[in-house]
Amino acid sequence: MHIPSRRHLTIAGAVVAATTAAVAVASASAAGAGASDTTAQAEHAVKGGKAKNVILLIGDGMGDSEITLARDYTVGANGRLNMDKFPLTGTYTTYAVHADGSPDYVTDSAASASGWATGTKTVNGRLSKTPGTDKAVPTVLELAQKNGYATGSVTTAEVTDATPAALASHVTDRTCQGPADMAKCPSDTIAAGGPGSIAEQSVNHKVDVLFGGGKQRFDQKVTNGKFKGLTVTEQARKLGYQVVTDRASLKAANAGKPVLGLFAPGNVPVEWTGKAAAVGGTDPQRCVTANPERPHSTPSLADSATKALQLLEAKQQAKQSEKGFFLQIEGASIDKRDHAADPCGQIGETAAFDRAVKVAREYAAKHPDTLVVTTADHGHSSQIVPLEATPPGLSSTLVTNEGQQLKVNYSTNTPGQPQEHTGTQVRIAAQGPQAYRVLGVTNQTDLFTTIRKALRLH
Repeated sequence: MHIPSRRHLTIAGAVVAATTAAVAVASASAAGAGASDTTAQAEHAVKGGKAKNVILLIGDGMGDSEITLARDYTVGANGRLNMDKFPLTGTYTTYAVHADGSPDYVTDSAASASGWATGTKTVNGRLSKTPGTDKAVPTVLELAQKNGYATGSVTTAEVTDATPAALASHVTDRTCQGPADMAKCPSDTIAAGGPGSIAEQSVNHKVDVLFGGGKQRFDQKVTNGKFKGLTVTEQARKLGYQVVTDRASLKAANAGKPVLGLFAPGNVPVEWTGKAAAVGGTDPQRCVTANPERPHSTPSLADSATKALQLLEAKQQAKQSEKGFFLQIEGASIDKRDHAADPCGQIGETAAFDRAVKVAREYAAKHPDTLVVTTADHGHSSQIVPLEATPPGLSSTLVTNEGQQLKVNYSTNTPGQPQEHTGTQVRIAAQGPQAYRVLGVTNQTDLFTTIRKALRLH
C-alpha cells in the first residue's frame, strides 16, 4: 500500500504557517528561551528550493516525553535543547500497516524507518519491502546514489539495526543482520538468488560512510556467492572500504575510499548510567555521566557525525560535483534504554543525540543549502508524573540540574517485561530548503517526499 505524499497545506498556507512559526520562535527568543532569532531561517525555509545536502537526524523512540525529560534534567524547564531551536516544527503520524494495508497503530523501528526511507508503509519487522507482496522498494539512499550524491549512515546501534538497515537493505525480517542470521529470510539469501543479509547488502551498496556498532555481524562468514568464505569485514575491504574501530582510526580515515566504522561488538555502549526505575520508585538520584563499560576510545555520536560530514563533503569536492550528500544520523539507544526503563541511560543518549543535532545545525549555518530534519521514528513509554503519584509500574525520582526532583514513570508493560513503543504522533522539525513541508500534521511517509524533492531525486 503506497501512502500518497501530498501536502494538506497549500504553499500559500505553508508560508502563512511558517511566518507564524517564525514570529513565535522569535518571540520565545526575546523572552529569554535561549534560542537565537530564527526569523531569517524561517523565511529561507519557506522559499522551498533545492538542497545540495540533506542531514536527517533520528532520535529512536524520542517522543515528546523523552525530549521533555532530557530538557528538564539537563537544561531546565525553561531551557532549550539544540533540537528545540529549529525554525519550523510539525508532527507526523507513525503507524505501520498489516499485510492487507490496514493500519497497525503501533510501529516498530523497521516499519517506521521503511516509511521515510521508501515512502511506503510496511508491516512491523520488515525493511524496505512491500507489506503484502514482500517486494523491494527503492530507498532514498539508493536514489541519492543513483543521482550522484554521496551517502552516509551513522548510528549508536549496530550498523545492521533496523533504522540504518532500512536505507541500504531489503529484507523480509529485521533480524537477518548477518550471514548466520538468515533463518527468517530464506528468499533473501544469496543461495536463493536474494541480496543477502543486511551487513552484506550495506557494504555491497558502497555507502560512503557507515558508522556504528555491530562488529559481530561483520565477523560472520559469507556462505555463498562471490565472497564465500570471507567475513563480511573482509568483503568490505575487497570492495574498497577502510575499516575503523575507534576514535583514533576514525580520525585518520580519509575521503579517498568508503569508510566502515565498527565501534563495538553490538550496540555502542551508552554514555550515562544510573539506577533503573523500580516498582515503588527509587530514592532521588543524580545520573552518573560516565559508563565504565564504554571504552574511552569510543567516538561519541557527535564525533562520528562530524567526521561523516567531513568525509562526504571531501568526496564531492574531489569529484568537483555540484551535488552534495545525504546523511542519516541516529541516536538509537534512547529507545533501547526506554525499553529497559533506565531513565539515566535514556537521558544521556538524548543529550548525546542533541550534541549531534548541534553539529548538523552548525554545518548548515555555514552551508545554507543544507536541509536539516530532526525527528523520531515512534513514541515510547517514559512519562513525567507528579512526585506524589504512585504509578502501578516502574518509576524513578531524579534530581535535575536545577536541583529539583522529577518523577519518571514506565507503565506500558507488566514489571519485569520490556517497556513498549506507543502509537502517538511525534515531533518533526526542520530548517533549510523544503523545510516548510514538515509543518502541520503529516505522515511519516511524507518525509521521503520532502527529501526527494529537496535533492531533486528521480
